[in-house]
Amino acid sequence: MRVLFVASECFPLIKTGGLADVVGALPLALSEQNVEATVFLPGFQLVLKGLKKKASHKPFKLNGETVNLVTGVTVNGVRVIALNAPKLFDFEGNPYQLPDGRDREGNGARYAAFSRVAVDVAMGNHGEPAFDVVHAHDWQAGLVCAYLSAEKAKVPASVVTIHNLAFQGIFPKSLMGEIALPERYYSEEGLEYWDKLSFLKAGIVYADHVTTVSPSYALEIQSDNGGMGFGGLLRFRGHALSGIVNGIDTQIWNPQTDPDIPMTYTAADLRGKAKCKRALQKDMGLQQKSDAPLFAVVSRLTTQKGLDLLVDAVEQIKMLGGQLVVVGSGDKSIERAFKSATEASPKNVACFIGYDETLAHRVQAGADAIIIPSRFEPCGLTQLCAMRYGTIPVVGRVGGLNDTVIDANVAALTKGCATGVQFSPIDPHMLAAAINRSFALYRQPKLWDEIVQNCLAQDVSWSASAEDYAALYARLIG
Repeated sequence: MRVLFVASECFPLIKTGGLADVVGALPLALSEQNVEATVFLPGFQLVLKGLKKKASHKPFKLNGETVNLVTGVTVNGVRVIALNAPKLFDFEGNPYQLPDGRDREGNGARYAAFSRVAVDVAMGNHGEPAFDVVHAHDWQAGLVCAYLSAEKAKVPASVVTIHNLAFQGIFPKSLMGEIALPERYYSEEGLEYWDKLSFLKAGIVYADHVTTVSPSYALEIQSDNGGMGFGGLLRFRGHALSGIVNGIDTQIWNPQTDPDIPMTYTAADLRGKAKCKRALQKDMGLQQKSDAPLFAVVSRLTTQKGLDLLVDAVEQIKMLGGQLVVVGSGDKSIERAFKSATEASPKNVACFIGYDETLAHRVQAGADAIIIPSRFEPCGLTQLCAMRYGTIPVVGRVGGLNDTVIDANVAALTKGCATGVQFSPIDPHMLAAAINRSFALYRQPKLWDEIVQNCLAQDVSWSASAEDYAALYARLIG
């Protein structure tokens, strides 16, 4: 079975978030299920530079520009087809936004053209054999499903995955004249959304099947509150909507072999984790105290992630004798708040504004617990990485966090299956209560170590989810 992933990001070529990690890892896991997955990407500078074993193919015209396809593989072995269209993609930096946070001009036309070529590739019109399934990811590829539905010839089956419903690809209705779809597609039953266009809605409406990245999130987005304007549509498509939880690349995230951490370790010998904690404390300028629980954040610093709530909990962590390391960027007011907390107490609080892959590995290995107080979370990968490194997640009981973390309540502790601390509702009081619970568990070393071992024993790989995707593809193509 041949599947074409259509996405705007793929680790390690280009990444702004978890979408890239999924697109970079899931194809490898699918190969174990006899699914041959190829990723179709925009030809950004980073993509074209990062591909190995590159080959250029016959040029063709796209919106008056001569373009071509470039094939190659990532360093991890994922096969990629990139659309080399300089007028559309020849720039560096964030693929969607300018450094000042404004959207890049022409995003609508850019990703519409990308999606149109993806359909041609999928149907075998550019030298590639036709694919059996097209798997579109997020709004950037949402129009793929609409273009497929407009074809008169036999087309591949289509799947769209919603990685985050908050990003909907909204553009002026005047763009309809540029995207080469019949005018009938601009309707309440089609792309129209509050007198504008939504590329994500195109995917939801026209895909053969819609997936989200966790079962709980699939239920939440069918509600009026969680649906962000699409609740009714998603309920209508409920018969063709399912949630498949994400995994992580357990070769890249592996405390036994990780070259980015000071000392590797195993579940049987955790001395390396203690050394990683000391090194992290030293690197971040914290007081080196082995008995101080070290909490961490590796995240976008946004209200969605609940990091505004954590700002108010910094004093509580310090008062109880803990430390906090924050790695991320986002809302400027939240960034300033964590910087101020660091300046006020540099021996107990540290922050790195930005993202650094190596530092993320060192934090996951060195922290005792990771805090993810998200107001909503489609899946989340951070908690999976944390468990892989024996770092206990403290999470909001939402979406994929609910599906992947087992709360250390009385029943779970009695059965010996707890892997973290959950809290709900997502508000300051319950976050404070979750932090208090975490400290109480940390002060009971035997119990804490049991939870750490449970985390290390969790299968956070793509194996089971790849089976689910393979079964879905097989069902769609009959």
